[in-house]
Amino acid sequence: MISTEDKKWVDEALSKIAAKMETVTEQNVGKIPYSTDENGRFDDRSSDKDICWWTNGFWGGEMWQLYKLTGKELFRNEAIGTENKMDRAFMNYNGMDHDAGFRWLPTSVVRYKMEHNPESKNRALLAAASLAGRFNLNGNFIRAWNDWGDDRDTTGWAIIDCMMNLPLLYWASNELKDPRFKAIAVAHADTAMKSFIREDGSVRHIVGFDPESGAFLRDYAGQGYAEGSSWTRGQSWALYGFALSYKYTGEKRYLETAMKVADYVLSELDSKYPEYLVPVDYRQPADPYYEDSTASAITASGLIELAGLLEGLEDFAEAGISKENADRYQAAAIKLLKTLHEKRCDYTTDKDNIVEKCTAAYHDARHEFAINYGDYYYIEALMKLSGDALEIF
Repeated sequence: MISTEDKKWVDEALSKIAAKMETVTEQNVGKIPYSTDENGRFDDRSSDKDICWWTNGFWGGEMWQLYKLTGKELFRNEAIGTENKMDRAFMNYNGMDHDAGFRWLPTSVVRYKMEHNPESKNRALLAAASLAGRFNLNGNFIRAWNDWGDDRDTTGWAIIDCMMNLPLLYWASNELKDPRFKAIAVAHADTAMKSFIREDGSVRHIVGFDPESGAFLRDYAGQGYAEGSSWTRGQSWALYGFALSYKYTGEKRYLETAMKVADYVLSELDSKYPEYLVPVDYRQPADPYYEDSTASAITASGLIELAGLLEGLEDFAEAGISKENADRYQAAAIKLLKTLHEKRCDYTTDKDNIVEKCTAAYHDARHEFAINYGDYYYIEALMKLSGDALEIF
């Protein structure tokens, strides 16, 4: 439950989003956007060259959320169109990487849950089988990427983002009554818990394992500032992902890990970023300073998920957890979202995107631009607060 005051601005934000996105969607029929051009208009990642782009499922997911919010067929049709276009990705081996969940959970799994469409079920199961096939038995991890055609050997690389793809495997196990998929998800989650989460709750982005022995070799800076730093979107993937693994398994170690990461994030925000405008890396230098609003939105949605799971505990004392944790996580999520609403959102149709100042990686040439999953997770989190969110996970 949220306060009457918070409900007022949440409803206002969703109303503005629905009005804006009807116009924006009509102007972008047939596209699968990732970002915007210099005029604030969406690009298109639906070509054969870009159809495997890892964010392509978020547009379909956003359309399903807006369909749930408004009931307008425009959004449903675009969601289905996105799902259909992504069939081409299945025929590109190198493009089928660890991000199968990001692409087919908010599209095919959602449509199957809503409409029991058999083609959507088939797609989601194909994606789950592909993801399961990436499992390295020697090290109990899911390999992140395939070869990139350069001199880097990524055979033993795993990535914290993959925690958000595991629900595709949990769903497949439940759907097929087949424990194989869940077993792989649990094995990967345990490896991530051991090798990615530091003692203080900060998170490594990429870990390299020996693919033959499974031994931990090293970590990589990835999209954060440096090795040993704390990439904020990676923190959000860990927080949200471990909460979801707890949701599917009931294993307390995952709940405790999600809380450990959440407590670290809130300590960083409260001590260094009291306005709750999230940087690209919690350990980045003061200059140059870069923001990442996607990390704000994902963290908020993850905190709401975590708070809800804690509220669902039958006995806080028996679990060794204080109810105050749930209240604190919910309050932090609301503060993050209200900050985005007031300072980092464009509800006009002057630009196609909603959330502003998103950054893909600290050392990229481009910073603080529009990224589609910033919009997706912002809408998802608001709809969770309003009680209208789709059951994606």
